[in-house]
Amino acid sequence: MEITDLKSVQAPLKDQYRQDPESAVVTLKAKGALSEGITCSVETGKALVKAGLHRATGGDGMSLCSGDMLLEALVACAGVTMGAVATSLGYKIDDARVYAEGDIDFRGTLAVAKDAPVGFRDIRLTFEVDGDLTEEQRATLIKLTERYCVVLQTIRTAPPVAVKITGPAA
Repeated sequence: MEITDLKSVQAPLKDQYRQDPESAVVTLKAKGALSEGITCSVETGKALVKAGLHRATGGDGMSLCSGDMLLEALVACAGVTMGAVATSLGYKIDDARVYAEGDIDFRGTLAVAKDAPVGFRDIRLTFEVDGDLTEEQRATLIKLTERYCVVLQTIRTAPPVAVKITGPAA
């Protein structure tokens, strides 16, 4: 996508959101259903995936681990965001790769050690960017990618999450 294409697609949206801020608020949804064994079938909008226990917690390795899915979402969002930022700034990127890795102490989720956290204790996001960019452009690219990556900012700021249980599954 060229910068003019991106701007022509985004300009009317930006105008609309300035005029009507509430129209910029969109509720994203995800849905899953518990399935055989200890798995959950998740509708992704493009395919159905089955999430299950990681091998380190007794899984058989045949299902996706939700921790992997979180890192995959981070990689996807960061990659799309970097591409949009580079395009909007007119930066030429020849090739780019995004990597995310995170450390989990599974003693936490298995209730083996109360002092072990449940969830990731460290996440590392790495970009390999091949392009004719100055160090200043690289710094701007990473700064703006961090700033506008929805998944990264959600992980960093941990918004409130309401949890409830209701009656029979529909």
